[in-house]
Amino acid sequence: MSLLRKAEKCIANSKSNAALNAFITTVQRTGSWREQVKDAELRRELGKPKSKMDGRFIAVKDNICTRDYPTTCASGILAKYTSPYNATVVELLLEAGAIVAGKTNLDEFGMGSHSVHSWFGPVKSPLADQEGQILSAGGSSGGSAVAVATDQCHAALGTDTGGSIRLPAAYTGTVGFKPSYGLVSRWGVVAYANSLDTVGILAKDTSSARDLFRILNQHDPRDPTNLSAFSRSRISAHLERPALASRMTSSPLRIGVPIEYNIHELDPSVRRAWSRSLRYLRDQGHTIHPVSLPATRLALSAYYVLAPAEASSNLAKYDGVRYGYRFDGPDSDGQPENYLYAKTRGDGFGSEVKRRILLGAFSLSADTIDNYFIQAQRVRRLIQRDFNTVFKAEQPLAPAHHTAAGNQASKEADVDVLICPTAPSCPPRMSEIMDKKSALASLDAYTNDVFTVPASLAGLPAVSVPVTVGAEDKDSGDMNQVGIQVIGQYGDDELVLKVGESLHDRRL
Repeated sequence: MSLLRKAEKCIANSKSNAALNAFITTVQRTGSWREQVKDAELRRELGKPKSKMDGRFIAVKDNICTRDYPTTCASGILAKYTSPYNATVVELLLEAGAIVAGKTNLDEFGMGSHSVHSWFGPVKSPLADQEGQILSAGGSSGGSAVAVATDQCHAALGTDTGGSIRLPAAYTGTVGFKPSYGLVSRWGVVAYANSLDTVGILAKDTSSARDLFRILNQHDPRDPTNLSAFSRSRISAHLERPALASRMTSSPLRIGVPIEYNIHELDPSVRRAWSRSLRYLRDQGHTIHPVSLPATRLALSAYYVLAPAEASSNLAKYDGVRYGYRFDGPDSDGQPENYLYAKTRGDGFGSEVKRRILLGAFSLSADTIDNYFIQAQRVRRLIQRDFNTVFKAEQPLAPAHHTAAGNQASKEADVDVLICPTAPSCPPRMSEIMDKKSALASLDAYTNDVFTVPASLAGLPAVSVPVTVGAEDKDSGDMNQVGIQVIGQYGDDELVLKVGESLHDRRL
């Protein structure tokens, strides 16, 4: 199929799936994209494409700045805001010949697990259960996941703070890849939690995710958290060592299974998909090894201290004075002693954002910072240490004295990757999430991130791939699609994608 035909198909699918609310802003049917696609088609015929994404429609999550589209973060406080510049990742896409297909819907400022906390309305999954009930699309990058799942774009950019790419991927049957923290530029990405936010990719298959990642995996001097060229060369040299370079080529993998992830709340179909995925990999010649990550039991608690704390600081700038929404009328009730922008923030932010701002402000207060924020930082360091203990590859950027200490300590398992579920259950019904009396609408919904948060806290690469698993009774014919997660050592992004590719879309 020609690039132009594929682009027209994306436009048509976007129109026919408008009810799913995947996009906040879509590409115009009469825009300049048609000429761009024709130019890309000509370059491809001449054998000189700019990249594998040349002429492809790529959707962009609406918390990533674009000059030609509004950047709303799905929030009332930025409902009409348009950035004067493109984010670095958007510039890299355009240089590679890609076409921005529009801005996708999300949980406001990326805070949520089901893409329902949006000023523009909830994202709806194209999937339904056996009773016809619409299911959750996951969050916060639910719009990007649905856009990919329904062929409204070739691939999409999202952001992952604690699982916001991998969870929607698991719920929509797509591939969701979170790179190692610092490899992809965050410049121009509206911050939620600076030390956790990672730009990632949603795609139909791992090869498309890999192609897009290679375009974005570049040093950006404007982003202070982005890895320097020297650090990148250290990672490359580390991975070129014979013991690591031979993995999945001349030597089988040692695959780790975290025993702490085998929780009581695990849905039977998810547990079945996990065990059958491990059996499949074992049949391919790889070896399976149980490993222990004891500190990960505390990961979720630490995350919901650290992320809201950073968010409360980052979101302090939205006051309606310099840009964004401004409350219509006296913002301080006409009383000079009242706050200048109380009503602007109260009216512009949604309930979930206000909840997390308050939670973060509390954990950073003078009376509680030692018991909450500082303790959570210590837990984060323990989680990183747990991962370093079980992986065969050392952390390539760790200080020399830390590496020496790690060599002297007995390695627990020396595994290459970890395999675990992406989410503890299948996607819940939208009706249950929207019901404010339901447990899924309360703090219990936060536990969806229990398997994705540890890799985020450690800054590790992780990919969620869909596998199809039958029921316990093989004659029943019932099939479920479940997200399985592959986690690797820092910088081992290519290996993570290779393992994900071997599992992707397997019928187990």
